[in-house]
Amino acid sequence: MTIDNYADYDGVALADLVARKEVTPLELVDAAIERTEKHNPALNAVVHKGYEDARAWAKGDLPDGPFRGVPFLVKDLGVKVKGWPATAGSHYLRDYVADEDSILATRYRQAGVVFVGRTNTPEYGITGTTESARLGPCRNPWNTEHISGGSSGGAAAAVAAGIVPMAHASDGLGSIRIPAACCGLVGLKTTRARNPDSGEDGERAMGFSVDHVVTRTVRDSAAMLDATCAPEPDSPYPPLPYERPFVEELARSPGKLKIAYSAETPRGADIHPENQAALEKTVTLLRELGHEVVEQGLGVDYRTLYRAQGAVSASNFAAGMLEREEMLGRPPEEHELEPLTWRALNAGRKITGAQAFWGWRTLRRLSRQIIHNLLPYDAYLCPVMGTPPPKIGHIDPVNLDPKEVDKRQAEVFPFTPPFNFTGQPSLSLPLWWSADDLPLGMMFTGRFGDEATLLRLAAQLEEARPWIGRKPPVWD
Repeated sequence: MTIDNYADYDGVALADLVARKEVTPLELVDAAIERTEKHNPALNAVVHKGYEDARAWAKGDLPDGPFRGVPFLVKDLGVKVKGWPATAGSHYLRDYVADEDSILATRYRQAGVVFVGRTNTPEYGITGTTESARLGPCRNPWNTEHISGGSSGGAAAAVAAGIVPMAHASDGLGSIRIPAACCGLVGLKTTRARNPDSGEDGERAMGFSVDHVVTRTVRDSAAMLDATCAPEPDSPYPPLPYERPFVEELARSPGKLKIAYSAETPRGADIHPENQAALEKTVTLLRELGHEVVEQGLGVDYRTLYRAQGAVSASNFAAGMLEREEMLGRPPEEHELEPLTWRALNAGRKITGAQAFWGWRTLRRLSRQIIHNLLPYDAYLCPVMGTPPPKIGHIDPVNLDPKEVDKRQAEVFPFTPPFNFTGQPSLSLPLWWSADDLPLGMMFTGRFGDEATLLRLAAQLEEARPWIGRKPPVWD
């Protein structure tokens, strides 16, 4: 198999080639390594190269999972890989190496994938752009002057460039959907507790963050969800029911759906004309496919919603840093954290228990309000982003004043966080491109626990607006 031929396949297809003995896992790993060495200098997507481990794993007796032999990358945040760095993009954790696999890493291995390396992430996954003092900026394969999104920007850039067909990603305020939108990929934020919490329940205490993958095809996302979403025997959360394997849902018609849509933003500002036009084209497409589409916003007090989220997020981050201090035996020094991170830590330290629980109670109340307002609908449509992917440096957490970072993030990323608060499944699809040939992702959010409807709709849209054949300049 030639290097160019390798990149043309999705994960399901590569696993099929392995099963039919047309290619070996080692040949696939070598192809992924070759593409990493070719394209990573321009992208800075892969920040730890586990080539020796990957080749040894590929030569061994791999589990007979749905992705046996398929090369895979793991984000340098949250999910641990034994013996590999786990820095969270921070100088503070620069020397930390994981001593065990997280449960999700174990499930990925059981699915048959071969870990080739770790991907770039902003410090502690805080920003919607992957630019950090420790790991440097990750660039977009469609135009390397632009961001790849965050915090799973390294994963998205690597998949969009054909280094691997899919990669681990996580999403706490949009960190799967934003990079997918920036890089022209499928990005599913699963329902809360659908996938295991990596054994890191402390880090996931808020319930905002989930782990899944970014992919080029809908079927890869569905098949990997089937491989990883089994219940955890020791989880305090009941398993979420579903009728059939998610990959089987793709062959089923979504039927006529009732879909709400809106471009409302928390600050009431208009979004970029190209993102607005993309939303309107999506509405037209959905109606042509037979769906009922009506304009309807979330109907929530955004100011109170984000005040509550700020209290919860800051206090949770401070608590997480206490655990890291215990692990390392010392607190972070100011020069080891970026200005935005240092501000978040100090803000969290000042929040009282009453303030933190006011945040929790308010978020719970407003999340119920959002879910209630969307109950009449099968899905909710909005853009993923308020602008096309901006240039590297526009949202620079290292050199810009934190207040300016806040302002610019609010403009570029106004849509994704509410569905981390509610826990609903939410899916980014690369339906349109800007005049400068940058992807413009559209986001569909479903009822709690209903990934099936979103995946059926995504399969329909993938057929109506095929994107798999589009390849970015960083490809060949």
